[in-house]
Amino acid sequence: MIHDIPLERANLQGQFSRDFEPVLSVDPGHSVRIDVPNAGWHLELDEPMWPREELQGLGHALAGPIEVRGARAGQTLVVQVDEVVPGSWGITITRPPAEHVIVWELDGRTGRSEGLEVELRPFLGVMGMPPPDPGVHATFPPRPWGGNIDCKELVAGTTLFLPIPVDGALFSAGDGHALQADGEVCGTAIECPASAQLTLDVRDDLELQWPIARIEGAWLTFGFDENLGLAAKKAVDGMLDLMEREHAFEREHAHALASLVVDLRVTQVANGVLGVHAVLPDDAIRFN
Repeated sequence: MIHDIPLERANLQGQFSRDFEPVLSVDPGHSVRIDVPNAGWHLELDEPMWPREELQGLGHALAGPIEVRGARAGQTLVVQVDEVVPGSWGITITRPPAEHVIVWELDGRTGRSEGLEVELRPFLGVMGMPPPDPGVHATFPPRPWGGNIDCKELVAGTTLFLPIPVDGALFSAGDGHALQADGEVCGTAIECPASAQLTLDVRDDLELQWPIARIEGAWLTFGFDENLGLAAKKAVDGMLDLMEREHAFEREHAHALASLVVDLRVTQVANGVLGVHAVLPDDAIRFN
């Protein structure tokens, strides 16, 4: 079954909180279609959708939260990315002190600006759930339960696995990116309004500390920390867990093999809490 979340102010949040009432409740295995303005709450380029004073202090415009019936803290939320469609425009802004703006015209496949063209790979920068602690929490840092992961690999056809922090999951998503490279080095991607379809499911046979993802031809594991080295360690630890689980390797054997076949990539350096993802291609190890 597919559910639609209309693009209305009541269905958008600019923070995470376990105390927010869900805008929709779905059964595991159901799909959700969302429409979101860009991260700055713009559906059109020049003006936010709602008065600026109403948006003061808010982060990314996120559709949700969505309750997944029967989901329990300690289980794993499975987020299948079925489709991500960028809007007709996007914007890239470098951070101060030298602010520079590029405005893009988008046609779904190509971005154009002032004689330049880039091929689009749209994805949602934010997919996640609130911390288990009470109160409201900013959308900007990624956390063990997802959030502002900003991973360019999470395009349509991929699956993200997140440890569930609260009963019901209370999942939210948004932050359309038409294109981004690993690192997101200027602080933004091609930030755009977007439409997406996500299928949400629950597993109780997969215990995770940090997110992992299944992309075409590879596994990803993620680590987040203010220290890049610690973020990398968390990503590697997650990959060793995965290699033990998927291939029945002993841990030290997995560690040695990871040094040969697992690549570390800087997911983003834009969010204060830095991201690293480890990549294990399916064909990196052959069994004979």
